[in-house]
Amino acid sequence: MSRTALRTEDLRVKMGPCEVLHGIHLNLPAGRWTSIVGPNGAGKSTLLKGLAGLWPSTGQVWLNERPWPEWSARQRAQCVSWLGQNESAADDLRVHDVVMLGRLPHQAWLAPPSPADHAAVERALRTTQAWEWRERPLGQLSGGERQRVLLARALAVEAELLLMDEPLANLDPPHQVDWLHTVRALVAQGRTVVSVLHELSLALQADDVLVMDRGHVTHVGPSGDPSTHAAITGVFGQRIAILPLAGQWVAVPRL
Repeated sequence: MSRTALRTEDLRVKMGPCEVLHGIHLNLPAGRWTSIVGPNGAGKSTLLKGLAGLWPSTGQVWLNERPWPEWSARQRAQCVSWLGQNESAADDLRVHDVVMLGRLPHQAWLAPPSPADHAAVERALRTTQAWEWRERPLGQLSGGERQRVLLARALAVEAELLLMDEPLANLDPPHQVDWLHTVRALVAQGRTVVSVLHELSLALQADDVLVMDRGHVTHVGPSGDPSTHAAITGVFGQRIAILPLAGQWVAVPRL
């Protein structure tokens, strides 16, 4: 039986008087990549923040079958890596220093980075093909280059679970494919990845797809399953089609 990475019972989130997540029950297996898809306003980013403990919520969330409240802040930061939408960092920080921030959960208070920290940062920067910019200020980078640095920061944590909200923002198609290969390598190492993606054809490369609509999870299933495809086309009002192409599934608009 596969190990559970994340489990929720009756997870609910409110924004003001309005409930935006409605009693979410999930059981996400470890060592797999799950993509969250759905139309604008479906609650995808809110769900990811709820899973990360970054948004006030009711209900229960377990990480590795251990309730979130039993984890210390340091343990959470070591075990869960987060990449959010429109992540910010000071423009005058060197790229290397930005990525080193991902190692803070592993460092003692005020301790300098260890050789292991430097090695992790180099691995992350080389994985995202950003090593050559390591001395440049973040403000000198393009949007796509900046996103690759922020992805490197998330990778440098070397966490068991990675939660990524729109990680492909500003990336050109070749680097989107590089990201896909990176995720596949992480899963091969036994890591768990949960991503929110608008790029449906890339989302369909995941092991599993979680479909959302209006604050509800309408379906969770393998990416190649016909019922998953039906759920995806349904939440988009049948305005897309999912077709086989060169041995993989792609989503195309219905014109």
